[in-house]
Amino acid sequence: MIKSELVARLTERYPHLYHRDVERIVSTVLDEISSALASGDRVELRGFGAFSVKVRPARQGRNPRTGETVAVEEKRVPFFRTGKELRERLNNEGA
Repeated sequence: MIKSELVARLTERYPHLYHRDVERIVSTVLDEISSALASGDRVELRGFGAFSVKVRPARQGRNPRTGETVAVEEKRVPFFRTGKELRERLNNEGA
């Protein structure tokens, strides 16, 4: 599902809300999650999961085409850990 599909589903589910308002709400929530992660905070949505930032240390990598070693800088990457309720829901519906 992409962002526009999420907005469309929410608009269908809540017809008393305008499409532009739902779009603004979804964008605001995603922007706040992004901002929190950028500042190094952890975002926990109970029952759904938790977003955090992991630091990958600098290392020596290889260019797969030439085999030459390349220095890869330290980087911060987003990490998502599913919540218990989401895991259970996914596993019970698949059984």
